[in-house]
Amino acid sequence: MISSRIRIFSSRLETRLLGALLIPAVLLFVFIKLASEVIEGEALAFDRAILLALRVAGDTADPIGPPWFESVMRDVTALGSTVVLTIITLAIAGFLVVTERRKLSLLLVLAVALGTVLSSTLKLLVARPRPDLVAHVVQVHTMSFPSGHAMLSAVTYLTIGALLAYDQSRIRVKIYILGGAIFLSLLVGISRIYLGVHYPTDVLAGWAIGGAWACFWWLVTSKLRPIPTVSSIE
Repeated sequence: MISSRIRIFSSRLETRLLGALLIPAVLLFVFIKLASEVIEGEALAFDRAILLALRVAGDTADPIGPPWFESVMRDVTALGSTVVLTIITLAIAGFLVVTERRKLSLLLVLAVALGTVLSSTLKLLVARPRPDLVAHVVQVHTMSFPSGHAMLSAVTYLTIGALLAYDQSRIRVKIYILGGAIFLSLLVGISRIYLGVHYPTDVLAGWAIGGAWACFWWLVTSKLRPIPTVSSIE
């Protein structure tokens, strides 16, 4: 009986590990594919069509929708800014410290900090200029690919979401937390396209590499978690 439970438990662990490795591998492949198409210039038609579709016909300086919606998008895009993400990261890291989970706190800070370095490095390597098809609604000063806002919001919110969801016993609570993290990341990326400061492929690549990066750090932090006992699978 016990040996049977152990085999079932082992099988579940192997399945979870396979899934945990498969997801970042797929996301990394998507990023590499997008980077290849951007470098070769094959993504421009796709990017152009979407950017122009989000502008009033005949006026590339005017985003579609009422004026208040543009203000909303400005506010949403700030959720992926360096300042906001730094504040959120430090706040959660501090919470982990006071709850005596210092290693997780350190790994969270490392995930976001090294993710920022990776984002800047990738921008320099690809060196894609910002879109010039439409007017920029907000100021930007760096290269375009990948979207730093999309990537780092995915890294920060997904990593924090994974940490918070792990401590929950109910599946629906886990889904709610992770769903909220994904939703925030999606909103930030969409706002960058709407505001005209990124090509759609920049944002897609940011989500892909950011998701892969978050998965990697989730695997690292999972090593610090207590291993469930056999009785916990009953």
